[in-house]
Amino acid sequence: MSARRIVVANQKGGVGKTTTSVNLASSLAVMEKKVLLVDCDPQGNASSGLNFFPGDERTTIYSVLFEPERAREALYSAELPYLHIMPANQDLVGAEIELIDKMGREYYIKELVEKVQDDYDFIFFDCPPSLGLLTVNALCAATEMLVPLQCEYYALEGVAHLLNTYELVKKRLNPDLKLLGVVLTMYDQRNRLSRQVRHEVRKTFPGHLFESIVPRNVRLSEAPSYGKPVVTYDIKSSGAEAYLSLAQEVVKRIV
Repeated sequence: MSARRIVVANQKGGVGKTTTSVNLASSLAVMEKKVLLVDCDPQGNASSGLNFFPGDERTTIYSVLFEPERAREALYSAELPYLHIMPANQDLVGAEIELIDKMGREYYIKELVEKVQDDYDFIFFDCPPSLGLLTVNALCAATEMLVPLQCEYYALEGVAHLLNTYELVKKRLNPDLKLLGVVLTMYDQRNRLSRQVRHEVRKTFPGHLFESIVPRNVRLSEAPSYGKPVVTYDIKSSGAEAYLSLAQEVVKRIV
């Protein structure tokens, strides 16, 4: 059975997309699931969050994007057993331009992961904060979409836009894509707005809101600067507990 392929998407920046990709992938690895995290963002934050820094001389997703038979050359073991990463760096900016006039330009990342998907239980795609060709490629490579949503006033507006893109991709490019769910991030229990957003999301996405909620948490914010996921940086923190709980929900929720 090949991997469950999950794209973590939201075109708005700063909503906890990379934090969710890195920490959910790591939490599943802690549960001894074989996980690959594919960094589709030229900023490479998911890569540096697992101690793979942009300056390092490594084969990246960009190096193999147009030669899918070389996919394995871009796979690296993270510090956690069971977790691999396909890192990205600034070179990936060029891919958006190079893909424009290619036939089947939406399916290059899909072809790449098809070469390795049988080795994993889960493959995650961390997307750039835009709806450009790299994000569309990730949406076409995945079978499930997970949306991290920051608990703030404009959050739901952005999601309406993302859902339009999701519907378009599903209709025209990837009929297999399903909505796995919405996870609330940066939640502050004391803040009335956070509670209000939670209520609105539950109304807007009946049956799709995850019970696990990611709180605002200092340890969660600190971990990436050490190149670690929060489960290895401080497993007792509320951030680590939230992602371990979310990982259990994701395993149980088959869409």
